Amino acid sequence: MKYRKLGRTSIEVSEIGYGAWGLANSSWLDGNDEKIQRSVDKAVELGVNFFDTALTYGNGVGEVRLAHFLRHHPHVNVATKIPTVNRKFNPIGCEFDSMYSKEHIINCTKKSLQNLNRDHIDLQQLHVWTDEWLKDDEWYEAIDYLKNEGLIRFFGVSVQAHQPESVINLVKSGLVDVVQVIYNIFDQTPENTLFPLCEKHNVGVVVRVALDEGGLTNKITPESSFPEDDFRFHYFRGDRKVEVFNRVQRIARELEIDPQILPEIALKFVLSNPVVSSVIPGMRNIEHVEKNVRVSNGVYLIEKELEILSNHQWFRNFYE
Repeated sequence: MKYRKLGRTSIEVSEIGYGAWGLANSSWLDGNDEKIQRSVDKAVELGVNFFDTALTYGNGVGEVRLAHFLRHHPHVNVATKIPTVNRKFNPIGCEFDSMYSKEHIINCTKKSLQNLNRDHIDLQQLHVWTDEWLKDDEWYEAIDYLKNEGLIRFFGVSVQAHQPESVINLVKSGLVDVVQVIYNIFDQTPENTLFPLCEKHNVGVVVRVALDEGGLTNKITPESSFPEDDFRFHYFRGDRKVEVFNRVQRIARELEIDPQILPEIALKFVLSNPVVSSVIPGMRNIEHVEKNVRVSNGVYLIEKELEILSNHQWFRNFYE
């Protein structure tokens, strides 16, 4: 496992982190705690030292379960996120006091500490952000308090889906340590402005959805189906499965690779950008862990491969 500095923080994080959203999702877990425990233990054994969750995952269930699976691994770095008061995820056009408050940020952090069974959080993040809130001091006062009390080490924000421009001024302000953003072969927009600014201001970058919610795994076919309570039922609705399948096959043909190794290529694409600190795919079994960790071997995509993939940007928002 290779490690990278998390921006200006003192943390060295594994290139492959562990996205723990699924720990609060019963369909993702398949009801098998023993399998998840083995995957977490194997991840730590192979060098994964960065785990990302959120208070809103299962209304705290995700944090509690992560604490259970990490009970023998107190040395790893844990990141979580503070939900909005109204649980809305699109902050654009919303006033700060309709989404957060100083009291809410502090109380949520204390709740997360209780759920995680830890005395501090390595990286606390606001689950949504818009630069419209920079004029409000309340969020910063709350973060400053939490840092001074030793309850959190570093502060970050999670960027709204496909809106990397919404944190540009925050990065410039010097008030944020880390940003978490969607970045993958289909959505390369963070490269335009956000990543150069993060590099200039020494802000860490955590990448989520590197596999496009499964779209870049070669597992989505025109015949794929999902239960209605699975978010992929909406994400890959209508003709989207056909579009994804066809685009994935074109990528494989142009790279001259077996489509089965596309997940590894997709992760290597993310890590080939030196601005990225860590990428956090979900890993629910040992096979996923071993495949993902093997990507972190110090070998990245070459210029020709990156040039090919640059032509596969796909401007769309399947969350809508």
